[in-house]
Amino acid sequence: MTIQEKYLKIVDEVIEKGPYKPDWVSLSEYEAPKWFRDAKFGIFIHWGIYSVPAFGNEWYSRNMYIQGSNEYEHHIKTYGPQKDFGYKDFIPMFKAEKFDSDEWAKLFKNSGAEYVVPVAEHHDGFQMYKSDISHWNAYEMGPKKDMLGMLTKSVNNNGLVNGCSSHRIEHWFFMGHGKEFDSDIKDDEKEGDFYYPAQKEPDNLADLFSEPAPDKEFLEDWLVRSCELVENYNPKVFYFDWWIQHSSAKPYLRKFAAYYYNRAEERNVGVAINYKHDAFMFGTAVVDIEQGRFKDAKPYIWQTCATVAKNSWGYTENNDYRSVNEIICSLIDIVSKNGRLLLNVGPKADGTIPDEDKNILLEIGKWLKVNGEGIYGSKVWRYSEEGPTETEDGQFKDLDSSLFTEKDFRFTANGNSIYVFALNYPESQSITVERLADADASKLPLFNGIIKNVSCLGFDEKVEYIRDEKGLHISTKNVKSPYPIVFKIELY
Repeated sequence: MTIQEKYLKIVDEVIEKGPYKPDWVSLSEYEAPKWFRDAKFGIFIHWGIYSVPAFGNEWYSRNMYIQGSNEYEHHIKTYGPQKDFGYKDFIPMFKAEKFDSDEWAKLFKNSGAEYVVPVAEHHDGFQMYKSDISHWNAYEMGPKKDMLGMLTKSVNNNGLVNGCSSHRIEHWFFMGHGKEFDSDIKDDEKEGDFYYPAQKEPDNLADLFSEPAPDKEFLEDWLVRSCELVENYNPKVFYFDWWIQHSSAKPYLRKFAAYYYNRAEERNVGVAINYKHDAFMFGTAVVDIEQGRFKDAKPYIWQTCATVAKNSWGYTENNDYRSVNEIICSLIDIVSKNGRLLLNVGPKADGTIPDEDKNILLEIGKWLKVNGEGIYGSKVWRYSEEGPTETEDGQFKDLDSSLFTEKDFRFTANGNSIYVFALNYPESQSITVERLADADASKLPLFNGIIKNVSCLGFDEKVEYIRDEKGLHISTKNVKSPYPIVFKIELY
């Protein structure tokens, strides 16, 4: 029995014994676990061979073979022609000699994160874990360490929840441009080769029926690789990148979900699948919006994946970093609408996390340590927001925190309290929250609760407040911060 046959048998046996079957109706019965519903902040990690050239972005493996691209020209100038030095030749240079999984996990803990999702395999096809399926992995090549295994252990030891992600399916076409000229990617690529299958990239990647479509051999390999990760690392979150929405992948998505949920039942753990672009039937997994958000609060849980750098998910030497305030404002906006933020960092090839990434995470952690009660375990309030500044629905809708005014607020609820997030607390230290006006509930479905106390998280001073038909008027004397201010509204 081959390795592939072994894992395919495991998948079938687990499905046969479990309550979930590989169809959307059965899978819709699954509910994400309470820990994930309560979780609001996770860490994403893009780390791999692409951190060696550290140029452009994490798509270097594709772009270096596209003639005329910046990466193509940079590669020839720096390393020589692609036929003499291909992407695979970076592997010995990826040493991760300073990698300390415990140090990483402590940093993530101090950031205030609750779960951690390392990329187990990116589009380039290099596995960051010990694998029996392919020799092109970090345990046998490059660092010669089980990166995912080491980090999983450290994450769990620090009280965080471990996950992983697979971007494997895009490998179907990711190296295909290398066949368009004289490079180290040849027409005779075969199964087991690093670049295989290196198919022609579709003209329109949004076309769900594009050709050439991934074949049975490739899709079974995708399923087997996913199964290996579940069997050996027990991830509680399994994130899939885009293009799994392609029509050819649908039967395999259903099969994986049934296997994964059933295995979780056996192990008595709660797990969640993250997906994009309606790849899964709505209600069978958790939708993820890349670098974006919903404009309004949703009755279902969702996630945004975003990165600390605007230009790349992986480390580059010219990363353009987002401000801490922008990220905190994004977190608040997302949580107020029933989402959670999966924030990405890109370590260097030597295994260290850049100081810029570290500082951002630690600043977020300091803010969450003070204001976390309005974030962790919170629920959507009857209103998610107030103010003139509008956010947009959709992917790649960056949030410009500098546009927020003193009248822009976000809301959450937790226990007996409502939390008001003042996104741009004014120098005057005086705000009016119209959503909390003294309203006649017999006429309008507005807030009609009785306020017991108003306090400002992280500050000892007594908050002055008056409530009338125009709003809740709040004033302070010594409350200043470069980041959003949070008021706790306790109710009788």
